[in-house]
Amino acid sequence: MSDALRTEVRDWMETNLAGRFEPLRHRGNAGDGDALPELRKEWERVLADGRWTCPGWPKEWGGRGLSVAEQIVFQEEYGRAGGPGRMGHIGEGLIGPTLIAFGTNDQKERFLAGIRAGTEYWCQGYSEPGAGSDLANIRTRARFDPASGDWLVSGQKVWTSLAHLSDWIFVLARCEEGSVGRNGLIFLLMQLNQPGVEIQPIRQIGGGAEFNSVFFDGARARAADIVGKPGEGWKIAMALLGFERGISTLGQQMAFAQELNLICEIARENGAAHVPELRLRVARAWAGLRAMRYLAMRVLSGDPSGETLRETLGYKYHWSNWHRDLGKLAMDVLGPDANVVSDDPRHERLRQLFLFSRADTIYGGTNEIQLNIIAEQGLAMPREPRGNLS
Repeated sequence: MSDALRTEVRDWMETNLAGRFEPLRHRGNAGDGDALPELRKEWERVLADGRWTCPGWPKEWGGRGLSVAEQIVFQEEYGRAGGPGRMGHIGEGLIGPTLIAFGTNDQKERFLAGIRAGTEYWCQGYSEPGAGSDLANIRTRARFDPASGDWLVSGQKVWTSLAHLSDWIFVLARCEEGSVGRNGLIFLLMQLNQPGVEIQPIRQIGGGAEFNSVFFDGARARAADIVGKPGEGWKIAMALLGFERGISTLGQQMAFAQELNLICEIARENGAAHVPELRLRVARAWAGLRAMRYLAMRVLSGDPSGETLRETLGYKYHWSNWHRDLGKLAMDVLGPDANVVSDDPRHERLRQLFLFSRADTIYGGTNEIQLNIIAEQGLAMPREPRGNLS
């Protein structure tokens, strides 16, 4: 089945990622997330027509019900063909599976179809200016309005990917006065196009603005749009993050492999391949990528006992440091050309890789936070002293 599926995906991509969609190849990944947004949304609808959105979802909710191994095949062939970064990733890979697991029947009926069809787009409202890696320190407030039955939300979320191109946002907020840490949180689904929501782009060093600050000033979430119960927000939020570290990591690795191949291609052309230090770093990058794949496959295979594998805790730390170092390698292989505007689009791609990968060890949990998680949760070492979160 895997060989037949691989051929099916490869042939479909060759047929469809062509013509007017040809400019999308290798576009829209991290650091290039706001590239060609309207064409990429159209691509999402083409994917949906081919039933390639949400392939791992159960068939009853519009997916193909593919196994983990089959989903890996799809991700690898999609990446190999240069498939663009998915505009629907947050909906398909994060909130969709969360609603399937924890949502009401009404929520599933209202939201899953638009995600699968590539017609409704989602963003994630977790990080705040004072609560990035330390998510339990969030201060955005949700107040119940007895007159309407709605929840009124005030506060700010930051580093919100593609908020300016999204229709909905899921928000983790504090709903119990005086609560601290993981207690008293609520998980809300909110429309972005409503009074009380303001979206401001954050311009990056590479020139793009795929991240945003989202401000809430009395914006409304309906009672029917709570996932779980008030006070259960932390449980839902952590379950969602478990989906984040799933199958899509294999597609991410395929993009990494293509970046490494591009570095090797340029190194052979400009002579950098003959520099012993650079050859050694290329070899280490290749070995690190293979180790990353093995780790991901081990995590996806799971523990027969059903327990969470400790290896899961180190995955983000491994890939983010590897990718940051790959960006440095790219600049050293380019040499003086790294600082010169070139007609060669490959040079710009590697410069963008370097600039964006500087943030890899910060977003999604800083290196320091990741090491704390490994030490405390994986190795059962004493917890680091925390300050007062109130």
